[in-house]
Order: sequence, then structure tokens, then C-alpha cells
Amino acid sequence: QVQLEESGGGLVQAGGSLRLSCAASGRTFGSYAMAWFRQAPGKEREFVAAFTWSGDITDYADSVKGRFTISRDGAKNTVYLQMNKLKPEDTAVYYCAARSGPGSVYERLYRYWGQGTQVTVSS
Repeated sequence: QVQLEESGGGLVQAGGSLRLSCAASGRTFGSYAMAWFRQAPGKEREFVAAFTWSGDITDYADSVKGRFTISRDGAKNTVYLQMNKLKPEDTAVYYCAARSGPGSVYERLYRYWGQGTQVTVSS
């Protein structure tokens, strides 16, 4: 059983940075894609970034391109989301997700989810 655990959320001022971590366990992830989604209050969950573990293929939502970077540490089975130049509209609960196969922007294709970590950006 795949388990995902996020950490690194918190309160930061606009323009600041945070790095989220997603520790994955339960299997090897060579054929998996990992992704970050987020859900703001009153809004639907939306795609942020995805990473295909074996192919190093990444994809980003337009709203975070140039500010956020998804990466991994294979030895630690951990995926990171480095968030720079944060804006108040980035405030949300951020979720890590995993699926067997290529990355996707569609949350319904991800089988495994973490519990989420809150990111709050003050203006």
C-alpha cells in the first residue's frame, strides 16, 4: 500500500518561499508519477505540478510556472515542491498524489493521496 505524507506548510508573507515535502513509502516508484494539487477555501482542487519519476518529465499549471519547482530525491523517496514568490492566491491546502503511469493534470487519475498541508500567504 502506497502511503504519502506531506510536510512543510505554514504561514508566509507574500513574496516569500516555502518548500513542501512528500515522503512516499510502500513500494518502489520507478514507474510512477507524482503530483501536487491544491484546494483553496470554497474552490475545487486544482493541479499544480507533476513529475514522472523515471522520465524526469515535469508539468506545471500556468499560474505557478516560473515560481514553483517540483523535484525528487530518489534515495529518500521524497518529492518536493519549492514555492517562490508566493502570492496570497497561493493560499490553499496542498496535496501530494501518486499514480502508476505518466503524469496527468486530472486528479481523478491519481490513486494515492496524502492528507494535505496548509499553506497560507499573507498580503
